Order: sequence, then structure tokens, then C-alpha cells
Amino acid sequence: MHLHRQIRCATIVLWGASALCHNARAQVLYPSKPIRLLVPFAPGGGTDIVARLLAQKLNEAFRQPVIVDNRAGGGGTFGAETTVRAAPDGYTTVMMSGSYATNAATHKLPYDPVNDILPMGLIGDNAFVVALHPGVSAQNMKELLALAKAKPGALNYGSSGIGGIAHLAGELFDMMAATKMTHVPYKGTGPALNDLLGGQIQLIFGSAPSTIPLVRSNRLRAVAVTTSKRSFALPEVPTVAEAGVPGYEVALWYGVFGPKGLPKNIVERWNSEMRKATKQPDMKERLIAEGFDIADSPPEVFQAVVKRDVLKWIKVVKDARIQVSG
Repeated sequence: MHLHRQIRCATIVLWGASALCHNARAQVLYPSKPIRLLVPFAPGGGTDIVARLLAQKLNEAFRQPVIVDNRAGGGGTFGAETTVRAAPDGYTTVMMSGSYATNAATHKLPYDPVNDILPMGLIGDNAFVVALHPGVSAQNMKELLALAKAKPGALNYGSSGIGGIAHLAGELFDMMAATKMTHVPYKGTGPALNDLLGGQIQLIFGSAPSTIPLVRSNRLRAVAVTTSKRSFALPEVPTVAEAGVPGYEVALWYGVFGPKGLPKNIVERWNSEMRKATKQPDMKERLIAEGFDIADSPPEVFQAVVKRDVLKWIKVVKDARIQVSG
């Protein structure tokens, strides 16, 4: 009996050791099959473009296909929820932009936007450009502030829609600058820019890639960028904070998330390979041309950025009394 017990105990120990070795081997061999990189928007947008640039580099680094999978819907929430519900094995990830944090403020989400998902790597952030129609008398941010305060409600700014990050950037500006401008929502940035060029509205908090070409061709006048630092693409244009609204900052960041519970080594591998990818000359040049300030930071920094922005936009939406979507 004693011998049988010893054999049984030895078998259990060996089985446990075998399972541990198998798990360790699976982690060491990661990835051993194709990886899905969800993009929660339609093809062709900013998030999709950045995801495809990154996927090309990761294909080489991982020696496995990184497949970009567009899952549009819910303003980006469907793709995020798919990742939240996925197995924490590193084979389902999602590329998100700063709109992820605004969704937390404007939608009733079926998941916790801070604790139910794991930020793995931050590619960088992009500024919004405060751009005016040339017919507006203000030549700089100081004059724009004076004009907005002298004529409450007279200045109309366009955005891609109610509750979007560009809209909330305008609401935050009004709160911090003690101004009152009129928000005009459109179905996308393109229609808003068209009306701005036509003079139907006076300004926009426009994404850098879509707005900078119009500034460089003198069709719009840039008076500030919304990030904490000046844009590499528009170094002569001051930030909103340094031009008259201290503490103001809005950044459209891009990064990759996975489901919570991912093994630490997989998170660190993703973070390391993403940082290497953004330093490669061709990708770095492309990102800078699009106005990116490229990140080089560990996952903990990205996690802090997400938490900060979620809390910030929840407060803005509450203070501005913007209706939350179901």
C-alpha cells in the first residue's frame, strides 16, 4: 500500500511538472500560429493605416502572419469587446486610437474600459490642429481667444460627430479657456473640412494627417496644436497650452491592446517588437510625416495614459452634459 501511494504521488508530481513544462514551452515558442490584429473601424482610416504598417513589421519579427481584421461597429466598441472576451493567449489583439477613451465616456459599455483590457504597446500620439478659415480675422491663438470671448457663440467649429474626440477637444477648450463656441457635428472629418474650406464654419480641431496638407497649401491657417509638445510636422505652430490655455492637452494616441490575463512575457514581447518597429527608418519616416510623436515606453506608461484619458473624458462629458449612447 505504501509503495502504491509512493508511485501515485510520483505520477502526480511528474504530471504536474510535464504540464508546467508544456506551458513554459508554449510561452517560449510564442507565436506558433497566425495572430489576429483587430481594427475596430473600416479599412482606409487612420487606425487601419497604422495597424497595417505595424503588421508588416511584426510579420518579420514574429515569423508568423499578423492578420489585420477590420471589425467596424459601435464607434470602435465592438472590436474592443471582442478582444476583452478573447482567450488571453496573445493571438487576438486590437489596435485602438484615443477614441477608445472617449467611448468610455460616451457609451454604456459592457466591459470595464480600464480593468478588463490590457494595454500592451503605445505607437505614439498625434495632435489635432486648431485650424481656421483664412477669412477669420484671428491670426494666432491669442487673437482667436479674444475673438471667441468678445462674440460668444459666433464661432462655429466642426467635428466628425457628437461625442467624438474632436468634439470633446472643443468642449474641453471652451471649459478651460472660458469661451463659448458653437459645435457643428458632421458625419466624418471630410465633410467638416469641406464646409470649413467653403467658409460655412470658422474652425476645426482637425486630425493632423487630414489638416496639415491644407495648412501647408495655405488653404487653412493653423494657430495651435493640441498636444503637450509641438508637432514635428508643424514645428512653427505653438501648442494650445503655450499659446494661451495653460494645461490644455488632447492627443490622438494609437496603441495595441490584448485581453487581461496575458502572460507577462507575451506583453513584453509585443512591447519590445513594437518599439523596434517604430524605430525602423521607413516606418519612422512615415509616422513623422503624418504628424506622430513616436513613443518609446513600457506597457505601464501606456496603461497610465489610458486610465488618465478615460477619467478626463468622463468628466468632460458630464460637465458638458453630453448625452451618453446606449
